Amino acid sequence: MATSLTDLPTELIEHILCFPVLNHVDICCVSCCCKRLHDVCHGWGRWPRLQKFYHQNVCCDWLKEYMTRYRVGIQIRGTVESISKRFFTEIESLGMPKHFCEDELLFILNTDKRKSLTLKYYARKILYFLRQQNILRSLKTFLEQPEEQQSALEGAVLVDQYCNPLADVTLEGISMQLDEMIEKVKKMLRLKNPSHPSLRCAQGTCFAIDDSELQRQMLWALNSVLYEQLHFKGNELDYYNPLNSYIHQVLLRRTGIPISLSVLYMTLANKLGVHLEPVNFPNHFLLRWCQRPRGSEDIYDFVYVDAFGKGKQLTAKECEYLIGHQVSADYYNAISTTEVLLRMVGNLLNIGKRGEGNEKSYQLLRDSLDLYLTINPDNVQYLLLQARLYFHLGIWPEKVLDILQHIQALDPSQHGAVGYLVQHTLEHIQHKKHAVCPELKRRSAPEHVEVQYSVGLIMKHKRSGYNCVIYGWDPKCTMSQEWITTMRVHQLSKGANQPFYNVLVQDGTCRYAAQENLEPHSAPLEIGHPEVGRYFSEFVESYYVANEELQTRYPEDMPETLGKVRELYHGLSLDMDHQEQVVCTAALNQNNHTNM
Repeated sequence: MATSLTDLPTELIEHILCFPVLNHVDICCVSCCCKRLHDVCHGWGRWPRLQKFYHQNVCCDWLKEYMTRYRVGIQIRGTVESISKRFFTEIESLGMPKHFCEDELLFILNTDKRKSLTLKYYARKILYFLRQQNILRSLKTFLEQPEEQQSALEGAVLVDQYCNPLADVTLEGISMQLDEMIEKVKKMLRLKNPSHPSLRCAQGTCFAIDDSELQRQMLWALNSVLYEQLHFKGNELDYYNPLNSYIHQVLLRRTGIPISLSVLYMTLANKLGVHLEPVNFPNHFLLRWCQRPRGSEDIYDFVYVDAFGKGKQLTAKECEYLIGHQVSADYYNAISTTEVLLRMVGNLLNIGKRGEGNEKSYQLLRDSLDLYLTINPDNVQYLLLQARLYFHLGIWPEKVLDILQHIQALDPSQHGAVGYLVQHTLEHIQHKKHAVCPELKRRSAPEHVEVQYSVGLIMKHKRSGYNCVIYGWDPKCTMSQEWITTMRVHQLSKGANQPFYNVLVQDGTCRYAAQENLEPHSAPLEIGHPEVGRYFSEFVESYYVANEELQTRYPEDMPETLGKVRELYHGLSLDMDHQEQVVCTAALNQNNHTNM
């Protein structure tokens, strides 16, 4: 049993020192007590994620840094809290140090996961945006480099980072994984040819193998490790999953599509001294390996490597069997790193276009369009698609006008489509200036008497079995007749003439469900939906608390939700005093908002 502070584990001492009642003077006093506490305080900080931005031997005005970080934290939190429904995209204009901004946003995201859900929702949006802007700048710098200095792996990592800005993906981390694979290949090669010259080269040393038989042995070892030992394979069953295009996911899941596996294979082979080149073969990306002195462009002087097909080596004629038809010699030519990235991003773009029209597919489409137009900014087809996408989503109308102006300058023949979008975008801008307040839905209104459930309740669908949370309702079905027919609403006992509920489903979808198909969940649980924070501020053991914006639309729902929770789950060990406090505070905030 611990008898003094110094007897406690380091992590527990750090936890104690994090208590808000302690200030920097207290921490300094603690550090002066003894060497043990000095070491704990010296190796720890209130903002540990910032350590990578400071070098141990570099002098720094720590008081100034502390005050700047503190001010940035207050400003960022105020910005996030003021966002409401419109996503704030001018955060860069605040003039704050970017690493401090990111640190405060991460601090918000890492607090109690059940509370401040709306704050976390918009903090995540801002962090997503900030990181993407930084990655886009890195991509532009990458594209400005001479072609011979551009690495397909680095380009693939940048694409991965842009589409997954909240994931921990770095070129250094990916390269370390590849270095481990290279050591496995060398170990395998040693079994086949202990005297192979590449085995005498130190790790990280650049070298090239000229002898074709020695190259063949190296590719044999690479295939053995990659496909037999590590079990990498082409993802034939889920080919159009975007994860197949992200290099960190390819390494994690050990599966991918032809282009992502080719980038991996080519990078490993080149590091092992075998020069392979990317080939933009239609419908099936390949690599080529020259069998003659370098400089030959005769397609029959190359062996073609199918990384998707476990490294199988093909002749030019056998490549045509992969796609079932003949192609011209141009398709066997090597391509640049930029062209590799365009094909990779083009695949993601096509997946986004094939999507189901939900938030996830729209985000993929937006991200892949941003990347494609950064690499090839004058592609009229994709500029028009980007303008139409932004218009459809109702975002960035001013940027839509800039895109349309650029299209008109590039291709005047597009004046018909451009003119239509310009007219409707200007109407949208005018409409935003005179925005209509959302409709208030009071449960006490006579037309809402049949509405049984309220926002925040955790429900289960009787037929489909999915779990969900209600974030809106209508006294009658408001969807189009086409939707009603498609969804066979007429087969329900009450048809469309019953309350319908907007629900966030555990699988990440948003659905519109009839009242007769829903029932309160017998064991309410959190709903892992990315949009939960857009509508709710907190999860309280058995239900969600609507945020201020949702309460504006449904001002009488939270008391109803609490009453239903009492009725349904009175046997559970619930902190009812806390629930009442939450609801009363929400109601008070709502009254204040209404009276303003």
